[in-house]
Amino acid sequence: MSENAPAPRTPAPNQLLIEFGPVAIFVATYNILLRIASMKDQAVYIATGVFIAATLAAIGYTWLRFKRVPPVLIVTGVIVTGFGLLTIALHDEEFIKIKPTFSYMFYAAAILFSLLIKQNIWKLLFRHIFTLPERIWTVLALRWAGFFVFMAIVNEIIRRTQDTDFWVNSRLIIVFPLILVFSLANTPLIMKHMQNADDEPPKAEAG
Repeated sequence: MSENAPAPRTPAPNQLLIEFGPVAIFVATYNILLRIASMKDQAVYIATGVFIAATLAAIGYTWLRFKRVPPVLIVTGVIVTGFGLLTIALHDEEFIKIKPTFSYMFYAAAILFSLLIKQNIWKLLFRHIFTLPERIWTVLALRWAGFFVFMAIVNEIIRRTQDTDFWVNSRLIIVFPLILVFSLANTPLIMKHMQNADDEPPKAEAG
């Protein structure tokens, strides 16, 4: 594929549903099961099973609808399934609670490694949406790598200091708002440089 060849893009509402839907289902399932006395002790394990199923369903839907699955969603599916099955098989909720820490650190490491080998993964993932100067792609990649490390630390603080109820609900009341705010905070930088990304310096007129 050439540098400027546009990749297929899923509509924004569908993309949000695909990425955040399984987590929302996980949180909702957990809170519903907590209100059923006979299932309260198994709530996190059943919700984890539903989480795995919802994530795999999102991958399947993406493939059927768009004939492609974003690499990030594939990685997410593997991580969720791996940590989810460990949670259920070993009956240990710590595995699903440490899953976000692993995910965030994996993403940060992948971004930094891609920059090291001069193959900016952030540009590879989003160049079909934005046209930006190489310097700005590097800035965005570094910002997101730092943010993912920050989110891993946030997850560890919550995991180590709060109970399971708080950790589960923090997915919606803390994690998603932080991601949204950080995304919006980067919008001015993108908008500032997007228009002139491919502009060539003006040529001097002859004579």
